[in-house]
Order: sequence, then structure tokens, then C-alpha cells
Amino acid sequence: MKSTRYFIFCLGLLVLSSSYGQKEVKPPNIIFLMTDDQKWDNMGCYGKPEFNTPNIDKLANSAVVFDRAYQAVAICMPSRVTMITGRFNSNHKVGFVAPTDYTLSQSDFNNGYPAILKKAGYRNGFIGKVGFTVTKEAQRPSMSNEHFYQRNMATVFDFFAGSQEHDRNGVVMWPEDDKGLQEIYKKGRVNSGRTQRTGEAMLRFIDTQPKNQPFCLSVSFYAVKHDRDKDMYMPHHDLFKDKELSVPENWVEGENDKLPVVVKENARGVRLHKQRSSTPELQQKLVRRFATQGYSVDDQVGLLVAKLKDKGLLDNTIIIYTSDNGRFQGTHGLFDKCLLYEESVKAPLIVYDGRVPESERGFRENALISSVDIAPTILSLAGIIAPKSMQGKDFSKLLNKTQDMSQWRNAVFMEDLFIEEMFHQRNKENVDEINQELINANRSYRSRGIRTDRYKYFVYYEHKPKIEELYDLENDPLEQNNLVNNKDYVDVLKRLRKRTEEMYLEALR
Repeated sequence: MKSTRYFIFCLGLLVLSSSYGQKEVKPPNIIFLMTDDQKWDNMGCYGKPEFNTPNIDKLANSAVVFDRAYQAVAICMPSRVTMITGRFNSNHKVGFVAPTDYTLSQSDFNNGYPAILKKAGYRNGFIGKVGFTVTKEAQRPSMSNEHFYQRNMATVFDFFAGSQEHDRNGVVMWPEDDKGLQEIYKKGRVNSGRTQRTGEAMLRFIDTQPKNQPFCLSVSFYAVKHDRDKDMYMPHHDLFKDKELSVPENWVEGENDKLPVVVKENARGVRLHKQRSSTPELQQKLVRRFATQGYSVDDQVGLLVAKLKDKGLLDNTIIIYTSDNGRFQGTHGLFDKCLLYEESVKAPLIVYDGRVPESERGFRENALISSVDIAPTILSLAGIIAPKSMQGKDFSKLLNKTQDMSQWRNAVFMEDLFIEEMFHQRNKENVDEINQELINANRSYRSRGIRTDRYKYFVYYEHKPKIEELYDLENDPLEQNNLVNNKDYVDVLKRLRKRTEEMYLEALR
């Protein structure tokens, strides 16, 4: 049955017109690389060579680099589910806190890009941080003590080496008879660190790939999140230990009085900034450690590309590189993520397609991209029509400059549904009651908003009265001047306020 499906899939691809001319095509291999908490500009190809990412930069030189890619939600669990399912957080309802604190149902997981590619004949691999739980039916709370990986994911992934947050206590892995994979994660093995283990497993997947079958490998690095010594490869840290890294102009020493009071008094990022990034010394120490881990990831990207070349696979492989969310690193007087400022929601996005002639490779794209677009685009690149459940847009035509830009979007929708106070009470039975009490006490800073070609608008919609922020990113890219009360922007405010609510209602469908 599997071979029949694969034959039909390949037959369909043979009659497709190639993006680069009328010719027969093989289904491409697809590698989706995602880092954890990596700020969009923490690499050379995004303007900061001090971070020393030569392999990613080299890949970017032959790829499409997106300069306005945005997270639909900027915190790991819901962000990962959004990228797999192509659905907004308010729609899939998978997240850390009530009322969107559900696991991902088996049926919804089976409508994500890995399961659909599996049905089309692809060999599927997953390596690294899973970050969410799949159960037979969606259930609460989302952070269960068991994660049932083999029970609920083995029908989708042929090769798996994953864990929830880190691999220090081992990983769940299969196939169980793959001795090379077992050796990589062997307990007590002296090796070079979590990023290197992830990289070894990545290369192991390539080494065990059967000929004449397409593959999709999803790699979720644990880096650059967690910056303790045991999470880093310390020889790489030596490259940065004496380096003075640039400090963004909107970094705030100490407290930021410009933040909305509800954010200042309740958001986790304010407290963590005081502890971790509120002085020049703390800020430099932190960013050096993120740079170290970014360098370790870059090293693995270089090994991956070399392996694909050695195996003769690179010229039919698509590599997508992104992150699950950004990190403030002290900008705006914040450390964390989630909130809808640029450092949190803007994403690196690099798409390399080995099938493209070298003369047509390497350009930057300014179209607005959302993380909900990842899943439908991956399917499109494989010659598969996305299911109706996916809410994102296929951006594959942007990759070969055939997209009619008059038909492209003029705004991306973003939301933040995380509340730290609710996170600490997530396992209580009366979480919905607690949530409503929090809203009634005016402690909610949940927000939603949009980013257009020029402006960013978002609203803390559960606060009374509502708190709004409006920025002209063309003239104020660091979001320092809130224009909500500026009379010259009354019409802009009304327009973006209306459009935000329209896009929110569209997200719920």
C-alpha cells in the first residue's frame, strides 16, 4: 500500500511544471532546521558578523533570505505547533496556560506537514526538542507528565530522537535496532554537548537514508536556549569570552518606565531582565553565551551541507532555517520573549533550494511572512496541496520570483496568550476560574496585533481600559515612540485596530 501511494505521488510530480522550466522532477528532500530562542539578527547574514556564523552565512548567500518574517506566536510550544499545523495559536489552542492549554490531538497532528509527507511516501525524521505533547484527543493541561512520543508519533516519524526540553536525561528514540543512533545518546557517553549530539543524529539520519526515496528531516536544536555551562560546548565559548558584542540602542539598563504598567508589574521578562540583562556586564555575559550556542549550531549546519554534498543529495534538497521565537536580551528592559515587540516576534528565515540554478540563487525578499506559512509552503515544495485546515499562505512562488505581489498579504497577525501567573497555576483544576479572576483584577497582558509594511499595532485586549501600542517601523524600527496618542496618526490607528480584529476573527475559523 505504501509503495502504491509513493508511485502515485511520484507520477503526479512528473507531470508538474518545474518552477524553473518544463522538465521532469523528482520529489525534493526537505530539511527543516529550527533553533530555540534565537534572535533574528544573531548571525552574520542578518547584519551582525560578530556572531561568527560562517556556514549559515554561506548557505544564505545561495538562498532566499527573508527580511520580514514574523512569528504568529513567540513562545516555544504554540510556535512549534503553529509551524507544524499551519494554524494560529487561537485556532489550535495548544499552549502553556488556560484557556489555550490543550495538547495536540492525533487528528490535528495528522494534518501537519510531517504526517502528510509520510502519507505521500516520504521518509520522515525528527531530532531534538519536541516541546509539545500529542494525545489521542486534545486534553488539558498541555504539559503532561508523559509525552507518549512512540505511541502517537511512531506512525509519522521513521527516525526519531527527541525529548521535551533537553537531552541531559536521555531521549526517546527509534528505530530501536539502529545501533549508531543508540550510541550517540548512550548514557554516560563522553561527548561534546547537546548541539553536537543533535548534529550527530542529523548526520546519522542522512547516512541511513535509502536511495530513491525522498525524505523530510525536522531538526529542532535545543540551542540557543539555556546558557549554563552544561548546555554549551565550552571550547566554543572561548571564542567569545573576551569579545565585546554590540549593544542595541534600545537596551535598557535597569527598569524601563515606558513599558505599560500591566506589563511592568506582571510580565516575566521584566523580572528576568533585572536578574540577567540589566547591567552592561550581565548583558555581555548573556549575549556571549547565546553567540556561543549559535556558533555551535552553525558548525552543525556546515557538517550537514558537507554530508549532503558527499552523498550527492544537495542538488535535490531544500533547507529551511528559522527559530521558534526571538529573545529580548535586555532590549526594552526585557529578557524574555512572547510580547509583540520586534526582538521577540521577528524571525530569521533562510530557504535554500539545491534545485535552483546557481545563477538564480542568492537574493533577499521583503514580503511579509508568517510562521503559519511554513507548513503549507513545505507541502507545496513537495508538490502537495495543503489541507483546508492550514491557515497560512504558500510562499513558494516568492522563492522563484513568480509571485504576483498584488495578491500577496499586506499584514501579518500575531498574538501573545502567555501569562506567567497562570503558568504557575497551570495544574489546578479551576484554571478557568483563576484566569477570569486574573482578568477581573486587570492583571492580564494578553495581546494581539498586526505588522504591516510600515506599522506595528497591538492591543492588550483584556485590560480595562484597553492598552494600545502603535509604531512607525519605517522611522522608528526600535519601537521607542508609541504613536497611539499622536493626533497625526488617528486614521492609521483606526485602520489598524479594525484590521487586527478582522484578522483575529479569521484566525478563529
